[in-house]
Amino acid sequence: MGTVSKALSLLGFFNHQRTEIGLSDLTRLSGLNKATVFRLMAELQEGGFVEQTGEGRAYRLGPEVLRLAALREAAVPVLSVSRAILDALAEETGETAHLSLLRGGALHTLAHAYSARHATRVMMDDAEVLSFHGTSSGLAVLAFAPEPFIEAVLAAPLPAHTAQTETDPQAVRRALAGVRETGLACSRGGFEAEVHSHGIPLFGPDRAVMGALAVAAPASRMTPEHAAMIRAALRRAGAEMTRRIGGCPPDHWPREDAA
Repeated sequence: MGTVSKALSLLGFFNHQRTEIGLSDLTRLSGLNKATVFRLMAELQEGGFVEQTGEGRAYRLGPEVLRLAALREAAVPVLSVSRAILDALAEETGETAHLSLLRGGALHTLAHAYSARHATRVMMDDAEVLSFHGTSSGLAVLAFAPEPFIEAVLAAPLPAHTAQTETDPQAVRRALAGVRETGLACSRGGFEAEVHSHGIPLFGPDRAVMGALAVAAPASRMTPEHAAMIRAALRRAGAEMTRRIGGCPPDHWPREDAA
């Protein structure tokens, strides 16, 4: 491992639970000798990638990291990042994949991808506003939204989009509890009759929910095996999308082996 690689590996030990790290802990975590770690951190500090703080002179990420993160965000907007992920998700599942983002308290579809595997497929409209209580995307977002936001959504009238739409706020709350346990939401005809969809939330750099990825299919094709395959594909795609936009799930995000 070269000098640059060693220095960059030290930056990888910083995370949401470990925002400040002392020299001794960095030495232990890296397995390098203390003199080497001290020299590498001094070089990183000179470049603005880390800075020291507090009486213990622990290290934390410096302003240069923020500058580069801002450049990355400007250079790779969500829409361009999502295109390849949506295409791959549609290809893998054979169904319609779509991305939605929170904007001004509403959930808007931003992009979608169709699979050529079936002649019959769920059609999307990029300008469509999705229901929080009637769609898998909405339930996925709402489950990880702040409590005041949830209260505001459930205090408003919950229209019945179809005969299957759940409009009882308490029943919706119970559904949200299930989403928090698994990280995945499901809607069976809640927004469009005969459409069965699964959704997973997306998180930004601040660990707050910012939108959702979903796969929608005609209910007639949704066998238990197909649903299991879609859920597995969504887990991978959701994790990749959150990672590519520099995001991170919250502490209460369920384990990957959650049912």
